[in-house]
Amino acid sequence: MSMFVVRRALSSSRNAIGFLRRRSSSVVQSRDFFSISSSSPNLMTRMIGSRDSQFDLSIMPDFLRDSRRGFAKGKKSKDDSSGATGMVDASPDIGPSVKAAASSQMEAAIDALSRDLTKLRTGRAAPGMLDHIVVETGGVKMPLNHLALVSVLDPKTLSINPYDPDTVKELEKAIVSSPLGLNPKLDGQRLVASIPALTKEHIQAMCKIVTKSSEVVKQSIRRARQKALETIKKAGSSLPKDEVKRLEKEVEELTKKFVKSAEDMCKSKEKEITQA
Repeated sequence: MSMFVVRRALSSSRNAIGFLRRRSSSVVQSRDFFSISSSSPNLMTRMIGSRDSQFDLSIMPDFLRDSRRGFAKGKKSKDDSSGATGMVDASPDIGPSVKAAASSQMEAAIDALSRDLTKLRTGRAAPGMLDHIVVETGGVKMPLNHLALVSVLDPKTLSINPYDPDTVKELEKAIVSSPLGLNPKLDGQRLVASIPALTKEHIQAMCKIVTKSSEVVKQSIRRARQKALETIKKAGSSLPKDEVKRLEKEVEELTKKFVKSAEDMCKSKEKEITQA
């Protein structure tokens, strides 16, 4: 009986010693694990692998491995996953482009009117009155002002000085063939053209041409206006009503400005013709 009690005591002692040894080993293992992670980061990297590779749970202490299982992946919030910025697209500002396009077309119409009015002969000499004449020389057609310098000798006389004296004959032929009714004379290496007085019939005919030119340019200006208004109307659904009205008003003011400019040019030309 006493031997049985001694054996039971020895067995219990062995179990206690084994338990203490396992606990001591676990503590030493965890201490070594943290020691490795702080003193040897490269070795730690080899143990756990790269950030994107799978963590090797077999080399971790039991208490760390068990605690890791308790963590779950966090879920993205609905706002983060949606990627919505909350920004509202602003309506495009078409005002500058619409006005720039309309202004460019209206200016082109005014420039064309200016060229047409310059072609009309009045009783007063003007250097620009020959600019529209085209001269053919050496098989090539060129504007007269590219081949000669035109200047005013007096209110009734023009001087045409060719850059190349060999072109003087071609210049004379082109001027005579123009509808201006001029008959230049050779004066050394230049041509001299006298501006004849306008007849009553000629004055009336010139004034009719001016009136017609005025109507043509006004139609061009109004077409540019209509095109601008149509562009604004198409974009009206994406623009505030106040913005649409403001743009329409600015286009109307632009139209009035260019129409008045055309009318002033034509009135000035008629005065020049009738008072020659």
